[in-house]
Amino acid sequence: MDSIYASSSCTVPHLLRRETLFSPRASNSVLLRRAKKARRERVSCSAATTGSGVGSNGAVSRALQGLSNNSNTALEQLDIERGVCIPFRKYSPEIVRNKVLESRGSILSLMLRGVEIVWNLGLYWSNLVYDFLVGRDEEVVPYRARQLRNLLCDLGPSFIKAGQVLANRPDIIREDYMNELCILQDDVPSFPNQIAFRIIEEDLGQPLEAVFSKISSGTIAAASLGQVYRATLRATGEDVAIKVQRPGIEPIIYRDLFLFRTLASFLNGISIQKLGCNAELIVDEFGEKLLEELDYTLEARNLEDFLENFKNDPTVKIPQVYKQFSGQRVLVMEWIDGIRCTNPQAIKEAGIDVDGFLTIGVSAALRQLLEFGLFHGDPHPGNIFAMRDGRIAYVDFGNVAVLSQQNKQILIDAVVHAVNEDYAEMANDFTRLGFLSPGTDVTPIIPALEAIWQNSAGKGLSDFNFRSVTGKFNQLVYNYPIRIPERFSLVIRSLLTQEGICFTMKPDFKFLEVAYPYVAKRLLTDPNPALRERLVQVLFKDGLFQWKRLENLIVLAKENVAKMSSNPALQVKNTQSQRDLKVERKLDLTDTIKDGARLFFVDEGIRRQLLLALTEDSKLHIEELVDVYRLVEDQIDIPSVAVEVARDFPTVVRDLLLSWSESVLSDG
Repeated sequence: MDSIYASSSCTVPHLLRRETLFSPRASNSVLLRRAKKARRERVSCSAATTGSGVGSNGAVSRALQGLSNNSNTALEQLDIERGVCIPFRKYSPEIVRNKVLESRGSILSLMLRGVEIVWNLGLYWSNLVYDFLVGRDEEVVPYRARQLRNLLCDLGPSFIKAGQVLANRPDIIREDYMNELCILQDDVPSFPNQIAFRIIEEDLGQPLEAVFSKISSGTIAAASLGQVYRATLRATGEDVAIKVQRPGIEPIIYRDLFLFRTLASFLNGISIQKLGCNAELIVDEFGEKLLEELDYTLEARNLEDFLENFKNDPTVKIPQVYKQFSGQRVLVMEWIDGIRCTNPQAIKEAGIDVDGFLTIGVSAALRQLLEFGLFHGDPHPGNIFAMRDGRIAYVDFGNVAVLSQQNKQILIDAVVHAVNEDYAEMANDFTRLGFLSPGTDVTPIIPALEAIWQNSAGKGLSDFNFRSVTGKFNQLVYNYPIRIPERFSLVIRSLLTQEGICFTMKPDFKFLEVAYPYVAKRLLTDPNPALRERLVQVLFKDGLFQWKRLENLIVLAKENVAKMSSNPALQVKNTQSQRDLKVERKLDLTDTIKDGARLFFVDEGIRRQLLLALTEDSKLHIEELVDVYRLVEDQIDIPSVAVEVARDFPTVVRDLLLSWSESVLSDG
């Protein structure tokens, strides 16, 4: 299996060191766990170095493996933007080319498929040109959008998947076409049971009857790459879901990816002009995700990682995976007997509080995005369920994305810059995240960002929603050379989809009213020192300390802790399941106070700012300080915090002496 992995420009130990540098919580990192697995399997990975973003042994790797400059540059750029290694890379243009050309008659097959694709797409394009020439291009948009969706279905699974991706890429396709292509995410025909059952038996190496006592006569769900059945394990009587891949799909996918990239090489000039990147890069992003979804062993790993991340969260249910019955084409996992989120009445009848359920759903989504860096990329209504015990359940982990610690911190930077209305830095954040090419002049984008944010946030939490913001953002990316990296298109889709589910269950739901308390708690209590650096940025604006903002953060954080101290989705309180919950009941501000004390003594700039904050306008702000203390006095154990600060005192003294000696040496 090692032979199908991509080229190496750094070994797994490099990844271990880099993730440790990135994250003080590296022991909980999904990338670290995957790297350890990779090391056991002797798998290496391609990556950029932490500081400069240059592949550590890129030139040697290229010489050894004979990679072409174009393909290697595109993949290196993806790694640089991510800031992490990909230990289980399934895709490179060379792998695709070798897979396609190794079979007999491959040239003829490519030519015939190429003619089919070019003919159908060319005919569609000529219709668009004709519409434009006769001046009816706008009035026939609904028809042409529907025609494009049907065309992609006719061209097969690769194009269906491409249509699903385009449904979330406003930088490539206009919004009315995106809305039509969204239908592809739910409306895909299934293939015959007999073929599916034969594939299952081939992967199991034994008859169905030997493993399952019964199996559903029809599919439970069908998607572009596979379909799902319900079955019962003969040995244990447990109900399971069997996900089985479409027959003969792998060679079709490889062939189409080869043709996609060949076509992209002719469109590089246009793509660089419109998006600031070459078209091959977009195909490489698409190819990576597609081949990952095609291997169900990777989805099994995703399931294990989600189980590990949420193992201590009593509000989230992740299905167990049965790896002994799973392979590259078949995945067997625990059956989730829940209520679809599109049926709020059934949820209420089950004794679940809708507001509470939405609260834990938003909290789970934000934990995936900002805490774990591994998030569900396709949380549509068919993949999210309400369990009768109040938990939220996720299924289908083929489409997930990883955000490095670096990317998470830049996202938080962007939020801080938005709060402080620093739009120039927001524009620079776009470059750091890969939306803009390095060196791009961000000056024209700054006023557009300011208009979008002020128009959306100025209405307040009651009217704010992600769809209105992304609608305006779509216009921005259509008018400027902005490319949305694949992982962030998944972030956008994930947030939009989950907000849509919230609106279905409760039309007047306020997403940010639930999200803000979680973010406030993270800023105040997260053990990552980098987050508390962002907290300092939030609390100071134009050199002035924002007392009211600090009070609001504490109030919101306390609200989040109070809500999540028990499962808020359960209407019946004081049940045994509620008593069994082991969750935090108070804000743990110990690390924050310790860091604050250290910063006060060690950082002269912070010390000066805090002293100025207490003496603004030529008066002592004792009243504000007392108000803040009253907000947290019931949340902290003063003696315990004092002991922790005292234990940390030698470190503070050491840092103070080092800082003083450095200043003396620099002055000398």
